[in-house]
Amino acid sequence: MNAELGPDLTSDPLGWALPPWTREEAQAIHDLPFNDLLFRAQTVHRANFDPNRVQLSRLLSIKTGGCPEDCGYCSQSAHHQSGLKASKLMEVERVVAEARKARDAGATRYCMGAAWRSPKERDMEAVVAMVEGVKALGMETCMTLGMLDLEQAARLKQAGLDYYNHNIDTSERYYGEVISTRSFAGRLDTLENVRQSGIKVCCGGIVGMGEEPVDRIDMLVTLANLPEPPDSVPINMLIPIAGTPLADASPIEPIEFVRMIALARIMMPKSYVRLSAGRTAMTDEMQALCFFAGANSIFVGDTLLTAGNPGQDKDTLLFRRLGIERMELES
Repeated sequence: MNAELGPDLTSDPLGWALPPWTREEAQAIHDLPFNDLLFRAQTVHRANFDPNRVQLSRLLSIKTGGCPEDCGYCSQSAHHQSGLKASKLMEVERVVAEARKARDAGATRYCMGAAWRSPKERDMEAVVAMVEGVKALGMETCMTLGMLDLEQAARLKQAGLDYYNHNIDTSERYYGEVISTRSFAGRLDTLENVRQSGIKVCCGGIVGMGEEPVDRIDMLVTLANLPEPPDSVPINMLIPIAGTPLADASPIEPIEFVRMIALARIMMPKSYVRLSAGRTAMTDEMQALCFFAGANSIFVGDTLLTAGNPGQDKDTLLFRRLGIERMELES
């Protein structure tokens, strides 16, 4: 490995390293001069995707609040005093109606999230019906329901679920500083159950939680070294929420965030890299750099579960200024 330029392995046609990645390889790329890093990331991006198309997803909270987990960033945890009240699971018909609106507004993937440790048997029938209803609209389906066993994953696959989101959040080293009620290994077990069921994995993390830069790199190394890299990699920038343990966390610097996007693109060249939570705090220029660095998916709509998100009009204007078009669903 060239310490200055990063891995140069001839087994890959573009000269990038292939899994398994080491921290040292990832660190060398992360630390490249910024222009060199962006050039490499854009080169990888163009080899695998149309650089001027971005996939649009919409996220709906189908069951909000009251979660028994103690994730330090989350307003939905029953452990925190965020002021968020718990709600019941939404009716299937309402979820499908909301998905139809999202489809008509240009979203191709509909993501449904419930604040559970794991789904209970009594809720599975409704969850399956939601997947079937959204799938019937011609959209890709995604769910995030907490931990899944293999049987639950198989039921969701049979219903037509395309993606399952279950983030590892941060590095294994830093994980215990953020969450104590669910283990890092338990998250990996759920990812393996999802993979074995044939559902595509959506998995990323959150930056700006007080972690060190090496933790961000280790998080991407873990993701890239999974048996199959995630099909979708959401990179969230922490939104500090009053009443949570991370309410006073210092934000990550914009250039450091762009470095994370670029590194994710280089390490997982065929994955969709999504700008997720935190876009309300990003300038248009920062988002433009992220798209250049290889981000090619965003959440649209005014809210992400319980957090704010740029409105559709603002995204449309930004896309027009950048010459970016929304990605159409493949037939």
